[in-house]
Amino acid sequence: MELAQVRLLVTDFAACYRFYDDVLGLKPQSGASEGPYEKFSPAVGSAGIALQDRSMMAEVLDEVGEPATGHRSLVVLRVDALDAYCEEITLRGATVLHGPAPLTDRMRVARLKDPEGNLVELQEWLLLRG
Repeated sequence: MELAQVRLLVTDFAACYRFYDDVLGLKPQSGASEGPYEKFSPAVGSAGIALQDRSMMAEVLDEVGEPATGHRSLVVLRVDALDAYCEEITLRGATVLHGPAPLTDRMRVARLKDPEGNLVELQEWLLLRG
């Protein structure tokens, strides 16, 4: 078994697309900025984050047609230079809600939300610094 992607069901597809592409700098697979589906990949690694229009999934599963409330997911991305990355994405429109701050003696984190309210945690693994 291999994890192919984590998929987020979103209502405002275009806003979420811009966030993962323009703000976080992930690479879209096809450029389908209006949806109903797009996969984003970081520069390194094989895992990906996909967006799917919530109404498309509601055609198959009625219960996902209702607007989502509360925190439903936490997307975690590892970055090499957390402070510099947070400065970059803030200039591109992100609002960092917490951090950068130590989580443990081996990791620093910052947290923000995408336009749908999904939490995004940015991690800098200190042990990889050497």
